[in-house]
Amino acid sequence: MPPFLAFEDKDPGTTSRTPLVLVHGHPFDRTMWHPQLTEFATTRRVIAPDLRGYGASPVTPGTVPLSRHTADLAELLDHLGVHTFVLAGLSMGGQIAMECAARLGNRIRGLVLADTSPAAETPEGVRSRTAMAGRLLAEGMRGYADEVLEKMVAPYAGPEVKAHVHRMMTATSPQGAAAALRGRAGRPDYRGVLAGLPVPALVVVGADDTYTPVADAEAMHAILPDATLHVVEGAAHLPNLERPREFNRVLGDFLARLDGRP
Repeated sequence: MPPFLAFEDKDPGTTSRTPLVLVHGHPFDRTMWHPQLTEFATTRRVIAPDLRGYGASPVTPGTVPLSRHTADLAELLDHLGVHTFVLAGLSMGGQIAMECAARLGNRIRGLVLADTSPAAETPEGVRSRTAMAGRLLAEGMRGYADEVLEKMVAPYAGPEVKAHVHRMMTATSPQGAAAALRGRAGRPDYRGVLAGLPVPALVVVGADDTYTPVADAEAMHAILPDATLHVVEGAAHLPNLERPREFNRVLGDFLARLDGRP
């Protein structure tokens, strides 16, 4: 039976290095990780799915909780024969990675949390996400994409980066985005999960991120038992696209450390 999710699976062949799984944020798709797929797929297996409701994956209307995204990822990795992996997620993808840490902990060899937050949604946030879900269903994605583009990436980001991000947002299904927003509004508090994380973690954040500011990343870093924090200057919410060389260098150092662990 074919997997539910669309995905990219870059496998260089025989390697002892742990596979890297990349989980995109909202409202994007797996092409968000193009610089990382290009950089790391020459030395290790790299898997980047389109989450349920995004990219080329099927849309489920209604509500899709983070636990459903986690189950989808587990099913995909089972299908691909990948039992252990390094898991990297950005923004909503980071919260899915934390849900995975809670449910699939023994399979994760390292956790990368980029521009994300472990806190449960606030009552105000629940109202805001619910209202946004309704707006996207009524109006589509373009108006929203125009409004938030220069928060997703910094106003000074290059035109190619801005065009890529805007294209991902406008191509996203409003039904898929709305279902994920409703599910994300019901997320739990992951700080207890992070406090007991048994593997190394890397926390990355853009210096000019207004969605998940540096202070949030610092607080998350302080919770983790074994973590490195890196602030990417000259980037907002998508440092992996805005400053790919720096992001890849930091991620590469983290992966090299994990490769040296027994």
